[in-house]
Amino acid sequence: MKATFTVLTATFAMLAVAPRSSAQGTNNMNAGVAVRVPSTIDSLPIAIALPESATLDTVKKITARKGKTGFLSTAPNVEMQNYRPEDKRGINVFEAPKDESLAYDGFKLQWGAAFTQQFQGLDHSNTAAPRLVTTNGVTTDANQLIRIGHGPNNATANLYLNGQLARGIRVAMTTYSSARHHNETWVKDGYLLVDASPIDWKPLNDIMKYVTIRAGHFEINYGDAHFRRSDNGNSIRNALVGNYIMDAFTTEVGGEVYVRANGFMLMGGVTGGESRGMITSPDKRAPSYLMKGGFDRKFGQDLRFRLTASEYATSSSVSNTLFSGDRAGSRYYDVLENGSSTESAQAWSGAMQPGLKNSIHSWVVNPFLQFKGLELFGNIERAKGRAAGETDNRTWKQNVGEVVYRFLPDQRVYVAARYNTVNGQLTVGAPDVTVKRSQVGGGWFLTPNILTKLEFVNQKYLDFPTTDIRNGGKFKGFMVEGVVAF
Repeated sequence: MKATFTVLTATFAMLAVAPRSSAQGTNNMNAGVAVRVPSTIDSLPIAIALPESATLDTVKKITARKGKTGFLSTAPNVEMQNYRPEDKRGINVFEAPKDESLAYDGFKLQWGAAFTQQFQGLDHSNTAAPRLVTTNGVTTDANQLIRIGHGPNNATANLYLNGQLARGIRVAMTTYSSARHHNETWVKDGYLLVDASPIDWKPLNDIMKYVTIRAGHFEINYGDAHFRRSDNGNSIRNALVGNYIMDAFTTEVGGEVYVRANGFMLMGGVTGGESRGMITSPDKRAPSYLMKGGFDRKFGQDLRFRLTASEYATSSSVSNTLFSGDRAGSRYYDVLENGSSTESAQAWSGAMQPGLKNSIHSWVVNPFLQFKGLELFGNIERAKGRAAGETDNRTWKQNVGEVVYRFLPDQRVYVAARYNTVNGQLTVGAPDVTVKRSQVGGGWFLTPNILTKLEFVNQKYLDFPTTDIRNGGKFKGFMVEGVVAF
């Protein structure tokens, strides 16, 4: 880790003196005033922050002007600088863009929300040997699956609050109003995003042309898959219904520093290593270190290529949650669970949590290719670590390939497919187990804020012990999901 950070620091220094790319300079796209688009474009009077690789064509797609009746005319105004919209306009925007296309004209407050609900049509089965358990004189088979039918799941909801505090300085907070695991309202994250110097001093202003700082309690930027997943009540960025089998998502307390220039990005971060800020048991806790580097650029009007690599490591933790931090829960309710399953307690049904909670070293590579309406996204991931009480490390591997094709005017309709495999050791010395999932589906945007989608899913569990309820397990069927986000 020390050598890696040395290389990272040197690269930061080189990028800090690199010439600014045209995407960062003052031009008709990203000057410090709102972008203006010709009146022939159906659009509202807004300008939003865009990736460095964005072009005027992208502006036309995600901005709208009052008085018109086009598809984007129903999209809400964006009041925040360097902001990623929660609706359709935020798809394929990864890190919050470093762009001042929206002028700062004083303090602003912006609210938003998202709501998601599914109709589930899944069936499951297994071949696990009976495992008899006696409780209060009643004996049951803990490996017998709960009976599930077809019907609606409970809705989930998010609430967003953003405040523009100064030029280039924004505070963001996300609240889960209702989640599968937590039915009560609770705050997911809150952080400060700094893209401009709070002091009007030329050296600092020059540095902040390239630098972004994020500090607080936030969704850590490990990999690119977390930008394309369902986040509790907001699933508008996920082309399908379920997230990955091994879902790398967590919130931690700390800070991240970004350097961006000429389409390149480098990031280094340090966090407390757990989903909550804790000061007890200091001998069992150590910081987590986070690094990410990549390249993102458009070639002409139709082709975009992005490639990133991320690394996350912590040497000691009471309960690290890199692969178990989604307290909202899985989209596949009660699959491969026994008769005592509840919506909240078994919130991660269908997912695999490797249990590397004491120490972990994980890396992931994410290629992304976009050509007109076609998107190809990959996830090559390796994680090594151990749980409390284990003396040796275990290794887990995950590979994901996803293809999405968006078509019709404004890309209102799309089809998608994803293949996801995971394998690793449940305990030290045990043979590897494997989980495979195939998903196909599609969606239709009624407006930029309303999406309905359909997914067919087939998941299989291979080589699990006969005493494990997942032995010979599989579930398959369909999911229908509706999303509103603004």
